[in-house]
Amino acid sequence: MITTGSPIAQLSSVVKRYGNHTAVDGLDLMLHRGEIFALLGPNGAGKSTTISMLLGLVRPDAGRVELFGEDPQHIVARRRIGVMLQSAALPPTLRVGELLRLTASYYPAPRDERETAELAGVADLLKRPYAALSGGQQRRVQFALALCGRPELLFLDEPTVGMDLEARQKLWVALRHLVAEGTGVVLTTHYLEEAEALANRVCVMARGRVLSEGSVDDLRARVALKRVRCITRLRAADVAAWPEVAEARDEGERLWLSTDRAEAVVRRLLDADAQLGELEVQRAGLAEAFTELTQAAENQAAEASTDTREAA
Repeated sequence: MITTGSPIAQLSSVVKRYGNHTAVDGLDLMLHRGEIFALLGPNGAGKSTTISMLLGLVRPDAGRVELFGEDPQHIVARRRIGVMLQSAALPPTLRVGELLRLTASYYPAPRDERETAELAGVADLLKRPYAALSGGQQRRVQFALALCGRPELLFLDEPTVGMDLEARQKLWVALRHLVAEGTGVVLTTHYLEEAEALANRVCVMARGRVLSEGSVDDLRARVALKRVRCITRLRAADVAAWPEVAEARDEGERLWLSTDRAEAVVRRLLDADAQLGELEVQRAGLAEAFTELTQAAENQAAEASTDTREAA
């Protein structure tokens, strides 16, 4: 990973409203070279608006947005980025190789067509019309188009939707290669395991504000829940009734549970089953951390709304 202290893009005290709705509320973010920055949040959190402002598609109502120190709408800045959105309207009759050459022609120093195709995993598709490809293949082509201009900052919005497991893993490998070259990547995804596997930094948003920002480990450390797995004769339905257990379920021959009192639960498991085996205790994953943070934000918003109605 190649990183520098100087950001290549940033938002400073940014506010964006749509009528009476505040989509982004005083947002501060910095993006750096050589890192994957995952922007996560529930629907309506403000992620799409944030990305749109960084791309120059939407103007903020207050605050400042910079892309390579420039206005995001300036062509000199936009030529240094690559973008893969959730959907793309591409000429259906053009072959994949033609699409790559056309897109590369818009950039001052694009990658070689063969290099792009190999990196994106579309070398076997170059002679095929875009319309003849499956949904997953089209997503791979869209990824190739995003990186063909040799971007310094790459925006990926749900990049692996529609891809099979092999294609998803190849995209992960390509992203790590790009990051090693010094490319910055902004990733939005609903696959939290994807963010957990790839991201150097994670930002969780809700209601237009940042709830947490830092490494995956930083985020997980904010959550008290831990995972416990073991092989036991105890039934998940019985263990789930223990007051120390938040959730319990059977995973094949193993019992899986989550708790914020791992030590007490482990002692109780051992007391209840002397034959208990393959005991594992792990910190909460990104999914649990994300759920706890966003649920807490929703609860606070609901309480505030109730207080406002009562005061009225």
